Amino acid sequence: MEKMIMLTIDDKQVTVPEGTTIMEAAQTLGIHIPQLCYHPDLSLAGSCRVCIVDVKDMGYYMTACSVQVWEGMIVQTNSPEIRQARRDIVELLIENHPMDCQTCERDGRCELQNLCYSLGVRERLFRGERKRFAIEDSSRSVVRNSEKCVLCGRCVRVCEEVQGVTNLGRQGRGFTTVVTPAHFANMDDSVCIQCGQCINVCPTAAFLEKSGTDEVWNALNNPDLHVVVQTAPSIRAAIGEGFGMPPGTPATGKMVTALRLLGFDGVFDTDFGADLTIVEEANEFIHRFTQGGLLPMFTSCSPGWISFMEKFYPELIPHASTCRSPMMMVSVLLKTYYARKMNLDPKNIFVVAVMPCVAKKFEARRPEHYLAEGIPYTDAVLTTRELIWMIKCYGIDFQQLPDGEFDAPLGISTGAGDIFGTTGGVMEATLRTASETLTGKPTEKLDFTEVRMVRGLREAEVRIGDQVLNVAVANGLVNAKTILEKVKRDEKQYHIIELMACPGGCIGGGGQPYPPVNMKVLDPKLLELRAKALYAIDSEKKLRKSHENPAILKLYEEFMGTPGSSKAHELLHTSYQARLPRGIK
Repeated sequence: MEKMIMLTIDDKQVTVPEGTTIMEAAQTLGIHIPQLCYHPDLSLAGSCRVCIVDVKDMGYYMTACSVQVWEGMIVQTNSPEIRQARRDIVELLIENHPMDCQTCERDGRCELQNLCYSLGVRERLFRGERKRFAIEDSSRSVVRNSEKCVLCGRCVRVCEEVQGVTNLGRQGRGFTTVVTPAHFANMDDSVCIQCGQCINVCPTAAFLEKSGTDEVWNALNNPDLHVVVQTAPSIRAAIGEGFGMPPGTPATGKMVTALRLLGFDGVFDTDFGADLTIVEEANEFIHRFTQGGLLPMFTSCSPGWISFMEKFYPELIPHASTCRSPMMMVSVLLKTYYARKMNLDPKNIFVVAVMPCVAKKFEARRPEHYLAEGIPYTDAVLTTRELIWMIKCYGIDFQQLPDGEFDAPLGISTGAGDIFGTTGGVMEATLRTASETLTGKPTEKLDFTEVRMVRGLREAEVRIGDQVLNVAVANGLVNAKTILEKVKRDEKQYHIIELMACPGGCIGGGGQPYPPVNMKVLDPKLLELRAKALYAIDSEKKLRKSHENPAILKLYEEFMGTPGSSKAHELLHTSYQARLPRGIK
């Protein structure tokens, strides 16, 4: 039986389970204790000291985030002295911080800024030397500004504890301490997988995505370019948050209308690419399954996961599906199939992709994703956050917009494409198509709920006809490691494994909106709301199986022949290679 602890917080008695922290106990009473380094999904650091409280008879302030309660403890969370101590801590932090709030990307959404407001910090009281570091912006995806770092350690912890990459760490001592990859390497030259989770958990703007907005504005203003855009499945489940809509509100139609108002010549759906990925991936899996090919097969639509595999598990590369990601499939078709239908020169088509993931910026510049003439298939990648800013910049009242429709043919999609944006969705969509191909008859089961999940790791046995498939789904690369080690040890005979770099899949990507003040980035409730939005879109569609998408069927008829054909392999498949960190000093 769980032991219960009785204590007093601000003259109120409360009983909580043993092992509860002061902060958690206070929350049960509705008492909010200021915090900065704390994150509920990461290990406890207690480094910022903002959450200090007074515990009777201790003689010094204690950190509420890391100290566990004990029987009879008496805690005071607020007093003139405590408030002043917290203010002193925050004032010291901001004195060592750049004075550029008005031009900072996190202005209005900065946790340090919010702390200053709530604690009544209205002026800078301390003057002295401030730390100086050059901005590291050589990366394709992630910009690191160490002058804005408050050394909370969240980025270090998420990289190690959630992603299993351990790319970041503190180097130097005292005033010169800086968070950086090993040996002060640039992000692209390190073991960074470009997932952007460091951006998500950073309370300031020490980590940001590499902006693509200027490039897109310039393209939209160039009359010689035919500028088109595609949007990933998870964007429609999250973009509304940037305009005050409740998390989990589907906003597909308003998003399409907003993109047209920005001036795009064509608005297409990456869901089409998701459907196409399923058709090709299911064909690849069935060939491996029936012809004695290498199993298990890994999904390949998450670029962060692919980078992780290339750097940490290169020996398992042959297990990965050779399918390009949905974004890349749509981009390829826009500069081949669409260009031919519209009688356009591919050089004059500027393809913009709106993605939840900063790793997509890195993926778009991989050498295998270029035309033979040296033209990239994807010219620019925007995150959800960047698109939200562009819409606001244009003065568009998003919530009042009428619903628009994607352009055909690369805008027609099924519900299977929508659920790509959440963990388990790729697996479920694959099973819908593979089950009909393996059995030769329509499937009665469309909802494979046994592979649905928000966070973590799940294994399941799925019966298809008289066949049983051993499947696994993992998100967050620490969970992926668990499955990959089982594969290396040949511990279990899996058939297909879905792996996503980010917690919750794309709905928790490194480019998604910063959450409301009452939620954290990795909050399972937030991820669940976004996932429910995608499942709701799926359930309301008439077409829910990728291989029944009429635009996909027409594409094969007019352009590529059959799934797995030589033309399909030329355009829709790729290869991977071991990638070791380079340039480490």
